Amino acid sequence: MSNISSYYWNDLKKEVPEWFRDAKFGLFFHWGPYSVPAFENEWYSRNMYAKGLSQNLHHVKTYGPLNEFGYKEFYPMFKGEKFDPEEWADLVVRSGAKYAGPVTEHADNFSMWNSKVNPVNCMNYGPKRDIVGECTKAFRRKGIKVLATFHHQWLWGWFMSTDNEADVYVPENEVYYGKALPLETNRYAPYRLPNDDFNIVWRNKVIEVIEKYNPDALYFDSRTNIIDERYRYEMVDYYYNISKHTDGIITYKQEDLPADIGVYDIECGRFSEAKPFAWQTDDRLEDNITWCMVQNPKYKSGLKIIHQLCDVVAKNGNLLLNVGPYADGSFHEDAKKSLYEVGDWLKLNGEAIYETRPFLVACEGPTGVQDDNYDINRINDQLDKGLASDVRLTAFSSQDFRFTRKGDYVYAIALGWPEDGKLKIRTFSKNGALQDIRKVTMLANDSLVPFIQTEDGLELTLPEQKPCEAAFAFRIEV
Repeated sequence: MSNISSYYWNDLKKEVPEWFRDAKFGLFFHWGPYSVPAFENEWYSRNMYAKGLSQNLHHVKTYGPLNEFGYKEFYPMFKGEKFDPEEWADLVVRSGAKYAGPVTEHADNFSMWNSKVNPVNCMNYGPKRDIVGECTKAFRRKGIKVLATFHHQWLWGWFMSTDNEADVYVPENEVYYGKALPLETNRYAPYRLPNDDFNIVWRNKVIEVIEKYNPDALYFDSRTNIIDERYRYEMVDYYYNISKHTDGIITYKQEDLPADIGVYDIECGRFSEAKPFAWQTDDRLEDNITWCMVQNPKYKSGLKIIHQLCDVVAKNGNLLLNVGPYADGSFHEDAKKSLYEVGDWLKLNGEAIYETRPFLVACEGPTGVQDDNYDINRINDQLDKGLASDVRLTAFSSQDFRFTRKGDYVYAIALGWPEDGKLKIRTFSKNGALQDIRKVTMLANDSLVPFIQTEDGLELTLPEQKPCEAAFAFRIEV
């Protein structure tokens, strides 16, 4: 492995751009040939080759043995006949998200852009359309920042099968699945690390996307650390110093890049308190344990996502939310409903979210949130079982508050509506974090809220009718 001096990495340290810190909310879309079987999760392309796993058993029963029907047989079935980038852009805008993009390449070696580096792409197979290119144009026309997400380091060993007859071992199929490797390479931390040929293609895929589409943000899934440091460095240097983009940012997981090179991302994660650095959590709208469309999908409610967004933003984070479309490129009505609920709430209360920064105190209330992350232990467990472990969102009450600030204003967000119409914010008692409160305004209906500031807290008298659902934001002027 190459060893890049910290001196050179220090030269790539990057201030998080203001647009990213202001945006707070993004969307991305797991969509690819794995959306065709739509069975259990987006790891179908790997798990179908692991004899005895539920996806393997389903595959053999439904499609036939692995030497007759391999993953590449899904390519022509992945047509995307209802894919409309304008509709995708409208959904992003309607949800209130400020940056978005399709998964640029998952672990399955299927590039979702018009690639010269990789012949296995959406122009040569499947939709026969440039998915990333069309989304980029449609999103930018609507003022949406463009995100490119990369998972292709997982390709190292991804398709190695416990079935010796599987099509992944046929030499002519290397273009689809990569070269045959020892089975142990499909672990999170293999003994045999990627060779130069693999690393060069890994780097060149990213650089090609940067050159063709100039994305505003690059997201890297976990396991990027198996890529030789030289190639990771060259990729970052290209994006920050050589490419046309002067305001781009990279997000990364675990210790896959040095600190301050980009934004730290915790998958399905949360922090108990605000952090002094900007961070991101990527999570899924799906309430099944999947990041792609599956049979009989379920989705989290708008309320749960709104509460999660408020908690993340109060602690200096961004929420990047996934929703997977059908193989034809359309979205489930229940998924759209939840995203519409989030967008409707942000139209009324977004002043307390967008362009804000953490207040001196992030939160108040009886419901605790523990530090959590989809860490290496959980990843290894998923590798063994083929199924991800569930990570549930916290349920909050009207006694739980989240705080943000912007300019001279402080915002308090109540995560519930009290039955007696009274809210008490103990953080803002007479001797607390704010003195001399002059005015309290409910954002959802732009109305003044009667209040009393006592030694015990700031007591608000709410109107009889709720102006919205899920959470209630107040602008506080001192």
